[in-house]
Amino acid sequence: MKIKKWLVAWIGKTDHECAEGHHGTDVGPIATSLLGEQKYDRVYLLTNYDFERSKRYCQWLEERTGYPGESVDLYQVDLSSPIDYGEIYTQVSSHLSSAGLPRGGIELTFHLSPGTPAMAAIWIILAKTRFPAKLIQTSRERGLENVDFFFDLASDFLPEYLRRSGERVERLAGAAKTQAPEFSKIIHQSSLVAEQISLARRMAAHEVPVLVLGETGTGKELFAEAIHAASQRAGKPFIAVNCGAIPPELANSELFGHKKGAFTGATSDRKGHFQEASGGTLFLDEVGDLPLDTQVRLLRVLQSSEVTPLGQSGSVKINTRIIAATHRDLGADITAGKFREDLFHRLAVGILRLPPLRERVGDIDALVAHFLTLINTDARGRPESQHKEISVEARKILSQHSWPGNVRELYHTLLRAAIWSTGPEISARDIEAALLPVMTKVDAVVRPKIGQGVDLKELLDDMARDLIAQAMVKSHQKKTGAAKLLGFDNYQTLGNWMKRLGLDQPKEIT
Repeated sequence: MKIKKWLVAWIGKTDHECAEGHHGTDVGPIATSLLGEQKYDRVYLLTNYDFERSKRYCQWLEERTGYPGESVDLYQVDLSSPIDYGEIYTQVSSHLSSAGLPRGGIELTFHLSPGTPAMAAIWIILAKTRFPAKLIQTSRERGLENVDFFFDLASDFLPEYLRRSGERVERLAGAAKTQAPEFSKIIHQSSLVAEQISLARRMAAHEVPVLVLGETGTGKELFAEAIHAASQRAGKPFIAVNCGAIPPELANSELFGHKKGAFTGATSDRKGHFQEASGGTLFLDEVGDLPLDTQVRLLRVLQSSEVTPLGQSGSVKINTRIIAATHRDLGADITAGKFREDLFHRLAVGILRLPPLRERVGDIDALVAHFLTLINTDARGRPESQHKEISVEARKILSQHSWPGNVRELYHTLLRAAIWSTGPEISARDIEAALLPVMTKVDAVVRPKIGQGVDLKELLDDMARDLIAQAMVKSHQKKTGAAKLLGFDNYQTLGNWMKRLGLDQPKEIT
């Protein structure tokens, strides 16, 4: 695997002034480093100056150094003070995490010269701890030089700190386990859910995008609300958008806004959900249903923290955290060309995988007790209402059901049974009557209603595409492994099927 080299730096005052011709032939720290012997695959620049000024600098930098525009990325960072160490640390860490760093195959270099001394100090701390990186600096007197010194926070300082503070750390850690009021609405007893809550609490503290995966009805929006409430954005807007309910032709307008007259029916300006949620959190439910052109725009928003409403030439800066969710198999969608892989990596900085209710040992009883309390409270004071209990036999039926609709289906089943039951106790018969017939995904595919007729060949080909895509994801894009999962004798046979069905084939075939 080829190692890609990234240069990461703030754009400093001198960089801007050199690009604007205020320092004669001097090109500034960043350009000096790019004109050196070391060549970089990506130049990742942060600015706390006027964004348009820094964009002009990047254009000058590309022309002056010969680096192509697609290899130079610019990100706006709004700092209340360029010497606030804590704020600089938080903002830089958030941006690097959003870029999926650190990760294998990428070698980081931090440039110490541009920016304030506080910014340089944070680069040193991050390079020696969370984001291992080389350090460079430039000066008029000595040109470009590497910065190298021995400093290992983990081995030099942490052991001694732990020896001195072990009891205190343990006490704080124990307290943290019990203090999570923002997640109290997530009723659970199972360790699977507890693990995801623990992950979500840690993600809440970091300004990174989060992708919540799980079947319909597993509580994805509930987790998103809790993450927002536990973050520094609590009290700011939380806007939930069901992407699957937006008509494809209106998706760009709904999310990014539009100007009056941008298209037929645009009778007034519209901000769009990203601007409405600025300062807070935007929850994109069923993000996998977005059309591809909207996915491209969403990727740009995540990269630049700015949106361009339809019909407007200039962009608008935003400060919106994204939490996305889907019940879809995004791996299969990427293979099928329905979801962009680069967008997936941008969204999946933090990942939660919510287990289906059938895998949550002990949670059905806890949820039934909770929901029954809510139902009784809601019915109190209404004519002919009765306080409802539930029989042991009824609980047994609930605990044995597969719950394809998960927690949402459990609640509505219990609500129907409570309404339909004529006595104070919900019986097994009441539950059986309230349960909806279970239709599996396979049933829906292979047992369509004939109606005016069906195209059987097309139906079978669609099923084959879906199963092959699932097998390729499960086998990590290895055709030999996928062939075994699908019952083929060898990977060549699978390759022939994929070619016939128009599926992309990986170069790796073993």
